[in-house]
Amino acid sequence: MKYAATAVLTILLGALAGGLFGRLPSERAASTGDMSGLVGDYAEALQLIDESYGGNANREKMADVSMQTMLWSLDPHSAFFTREEFRKLDEEQSSQFYGIGVSIFQHRDGVYVQAVIPNTPAAEAGLKYGDRILKVDGKDALEWTSSEVSRNVRGERGTRVRIEIERLTSPEPIEMEIVRGGVPLPSVRNFFMLPNGVGYVGLTGGFQQTTSQEVGMAIDELKKRGMKSLILDLRGNPGGILEQAVSVVSKFIPDGKTAVTVRGAAATPLRELKTSGSSQVDVPLVVMINGGSASASEIVAGAVQDYNRGLVVGSESFGKGLVQRIFRLPYGTGLTLTTARYYTPFGRSLQRDYSSGSIYDYYTHGEDLPSENGTVAEPKPIGSPVTLPDGRTLLGGRGIVPDVPVPQATPNPLRSRINEAAFHFVRQLVAGRIQGFDTFRIEKQTFKASLQPNEFAVSDKLFDAFRSYAVNDAKNGLTAANINALDDHAKMRIRQEIATASYSTEAGTQVLLENDPQILKAMEMMPRAVELAAKAKQNNLN
Repeated sequence: MKYAATAVLTILLGALAGGLFGRLPSERAASTGDMSGLVGDYAEALQLIDESYGGNANREKMADVSMQTMLWSLDPHSAFFTREEFRKLDEEQSSQFYGIGVSIFQHRDGVYVQAVIPNTPAAEAGLKYGDRILKVDGKDALEWTSSEVSRNVRGERGTRVRIEIERLTSPEPIEMEIVRGGVPLPSVRNFFMLPNGVGYVGLTGGFQQTTSQEVGMAIDELKKRGMKSLILDLRGNPGGILEQAVSVVSKFIPDGKTAVTVRGAAATPLRELKTSGSSQVDVPLVVMINGGSASASEIVAGAVQDYNRGLVVGSESFGKGLVQRIFRLPYGTGLTLTTARYYTPFGRSLQRDYSSGSIYDYYTHGEDLPSENGTVAEPKPIGSPVTLPDGRTLLGGRGIVPDVPVPQATPNPLRSRINEAAFHFVRQLVAGRIQGFDTFRIEKQTFKASLQPNEFAVSDKLFDAFRSYAVNDAKNGLTAANINALDDHAKMRIRQEIATASYSTEAGTQVLLENDPQILKAMEMMPRAVELAAKAKQNNLN
């Protein structure tokens, strides 16, 4: 039988025989006739397509779409994964994938190497910041997006990929053959010290098998550097393994407390997952969230907020409180099926309403977009108010609403042009091609993850050189007045690019975070977090 029929019929029959959809044995037996009819209808439709369709039917695509549409009729998070998608899901949960180990970025004239990850095939091969990717396995990559380049350089461990690059210090293109290997995919992407004893931990890479361990190691290191308070950044973290979320909560909330409640079908007993086994982190705490913070991230933020252990700063989280179980299917495919819902320790639902509107609106928060008259309606919370033990009242059904709302920065075309000019300027700078600045030439990346205060500070002389370079290159679309109007931003981006080229993506990101308006607000609000930490100690929460 063709792939489409085999795949979908196998799944449907497996559901019937194995209880994929959670029915009790007696219910499965009672529904056998209906399921058999469904299988027959699907097989007949496939046969009609084979016999009568006037084009070329892609049977594998038909099977994929059939499965996905069926699951999306249930809820937005029950999903089908193709072979390639399911392989990536496995990689993400194992905290590594197989590729060459580079951070890449798409600029106006192609995809460039932004940084190389230490101890990876790319580092061994000698790829460098600013290398422009020309070809991958003989295929012209100049018009590719960064995702297309990424997809083509990844592959099975031990396989080879040929890459041709343009490097400013070489008159001819350079070709490399690189053997793919394991590339780390950490949960904690950055940790460093901010002013006034504030430690920063960027838990932005999902909740994977090593997440709690990574968070613990980062906090221990920051304590050695004199950390007196902590910002835990969950912005953009899409979630992941439930047990890891509970383990992270356990670092801040004492043993035996409910971290999250899981409620399944009526016949399924309620589960309260308790904190346990972790040493307490008793410093004042600010947790940062935004619209990309989902699932496990919301569990952590919700527990911290429910217990009043710390302050939540940023913008509203995504609102994903549906629990998925992963099922492996034939042919290397798989699916995630919603089996329960998450609630915060004192009963707030994390799940945003999805009963109306499209999947697109749900994932883009389309209900929050301006209407034709330019206004945005305040979303109506779903669920009953929840009164916490300390008398506060919070509402469920919208994910996590921050204690201190801080809007995200809006896109700015002029800043984007300056960012682009800064990259191309620093690419020339570290290649030794900006006259009078030979000390900035970089032969080899040194793989430091963080910066010292004022390291790579941009002098007036260097800024003058940038302004001259940017204005003289018409592709930048900049004038001296443009650059002068945003001189602080331009200096920050130059410093960020130099830090990235010299050390790492993490070091470069530190420059951006130190100037992030939401981070600055979090630091401003730290005295309130200090008060909450003191009350927590007084009330024996810690």
